[in-house]
Amino acid sequence: MTSNASLPSPARRTRGIMLFVLATLVLACAVFVVRRPLMMSAPACMAGRWHGCFDTFNGVVLLTLAALPLAALVVWALARHRRAAGVMSAWRISMAEVGMVYGTAPFLWMTLMPGGGAGTVPARVSLVPLRDLATMGPIGIGGNLLVFAALGFFAPMRFAASASVPRVLALGAGCSVLVETAQYVLRLDRVSSVDDVLVNATGAVLAALASRRWWRTTEAPADRPQPTPVGAR
Repeated sequence: MTSNASLPSPARRTRGIMLFVLATLVLACAVFVVRRPLMMSAPACMAGRWHGCFDTFNGVVLLTLAALPLAALVVWALARHRRAAGVMSAWRISMAEVGMVYGTAPFLWMTLMPGGGAGTVPARVSLVPLRDLATMGPIGIGGNLLVFAALGFFAPMRFAASASVPRVLALGAGCSVLVETAQYVLRLDRVSSVDDVLVNATGAVLAALASRRWWRTTEAPADRPQPTPVGAR
């Protein structure tokens, strides 16, 4: 098989470029809409102060957006290293690895952010399913859907062992249980709710379904260097 066989077709390449441009436009529009709340945390973040930056949702979102070029640079460096080693699907693997970390870490930080009564109020837990959904509101439900969305989207692209809906569901639920347990044990002035686990796991599954066409399979390992063909003598 020649090297040209592994290149994407012009139609696929054009579609990929269009999707990238569309995603960039959507991100730019979202940033424009929320620019004022984000800029409220800019002075504290630029000064390196914890209060007003790292302990606020606006500050974490602002830092996440600021770190986007660095994440893209890491993807490029990893992909270049893998391509030099002859690894197939170097870009997909690198993007999946960075995407899982970049898309999950900020939400974990915000989820484990202590409340005003952290360490003083007793730990609270809610084990009745669907009871807390009414009090979450659209923003709360949307945020909980996004907590492990990046993990659900990219994990099946990187690890064949997680490339199934039940496994992604178990992965999202397991990670959510760990987060809720940490909230309870550390007494962060947050309610450890079973509804958070349900919504977090649902978000991971929905994101995984969105990336299903790029899931990695065991029949086509993507991270093994390909043997260099021996030239004819």
